[in-house]
Amino acid sequence: MSDKLIFKKDGRMDEVRQAKAEGWYPYFRPIEAYHGSRVVIGGREMIMAGSNNYLGLSHDSRVKEAAIEAIREYGTSCSGSRFMNGTLALHEKLERELSRFTGKQAALTFSTGYQANLGGISSLLSKTDHVISDKYNHASIMDGIFLSRGLTGGVQVHRYPHGDMQRLEKVLAAIPEDEPKLIVTDGVFSMEGDIVDLPSLKKIADSHGAGVYLDEAHAIGTIGATGRGTMEHFGSTDLADVVMCTFSKSFGSIGGFLAGDEDTIEYIKHTARSLIFSASMPPANIATVLKTLEIIEAEPERIHRLQRIAVKMIEGFRTIGFNIGSAETPIIPLTIGDDAKTFLLWKALFERGVYVNPVISPAVPANRALLRTSFMAIHTDEELDTILNVAEDEGRKLGIV
Repeated sequence: MSDKLIFKKDGRMDEVRQAKAEGWYPYFRPIEAYHGSRVVIGGREMIMAGSNNYLGLSHDSRVKEAAIEAIREYGTSCSGSRFMNGTLALHEKLERELSRFTGKQAALTFSTGYQANLGGISSLLSKTDHVISDKYNHASIMDGIFLSRGLTGGVQVHRYPHGDMQRLEKVLAAIPEDEPKLIVTDGVFSMEGDIVDLPSLKKIADSHGAGVYLDEAHAIGTIGATGRGTMEHFGSTDLADVVMCTFSKSFGSIGGFLAGDEDTIEYIKHTARSLIFSASMPPANIATVLKTLEIIEAEPERIHRLQRIAVKMIEGFRTIGFNIGSAETPIIPLTIGDDAKTFLLWKALFERGVYVNPVISPAVPANRALLRTSFMAIHTDEELDTILNVAEDEGRKLGIV
């Protein structure tokens, strides 16, 4: 370890070293192979109940072939930013398809979903503007807000308790009507698995002249009759001004996009630092999204199967006695509260062949430690029953249920 002060950090690494020594460190576990809804870790096959591959498309043979063909035609990288030599005809084709899919005038792709939020939010917010955020919004949303504050020095940040529309109304009422305002929210919240009350939020936003920026990372592919996300779930494509989504969940790739009116997207295209100063999305990943988008539209039964699975697992965990909060999607948290018990249950499930994700502070508030379970359309009923049975058995041993 260096003796320079800049490299002397707090004691968190002591906890990591202890966890590794005691055999319950749960993170960075290398996956050796994928077999549909199962993975191989440490030479053992396990049921994957912690992936965001909601529609199971990342290993679809048609999707893999599309990626391979794109590499044959375009190579492995664009080797430049979108501004310079990094825009392919494939980028623009995908953006046209995404604008149509979301019901917006235009779309813009980024190399990661994180970069889409960094670029979109920081471009839209100027000095003296107001941004209003749900306290449970994803970290990439908050980092986009922090970047905007760093760039302008004057953005005013307001946060309201999770899902509290009355508090949101009060926050907006306290801001002068003639000052620009942007409400930013997840559609489906990544740890809670619940859905924003978007109609109420939009009504409040309109009454105070605020824009609505909607992060659909965990909503597109999981909710709505055809998987188009939160706006479709509530029956209107006019419930958000700007829509953001990642490609690393239902689309089985990596990257992200923003969609909105043409002028707004064109402005972001020419001002977003995470777009301008980053290499563009590689050909294989673009082709992957184009193919998965085609499959999503052609095979709505995938979305319907996933939604039935969500109902089954929500009812199953709740009946067992787990605290799953207000989950209503394929993301179902098993909230335990105590960090030690959370890791003990994680280890017990892992040893019995069920992979889930333990989540503690700062990813969730202190004393809200949980196991994040998430499900795919390709899970079988037998696998789902196994997950429930193992969780109940181990949960009872630990006194959690």
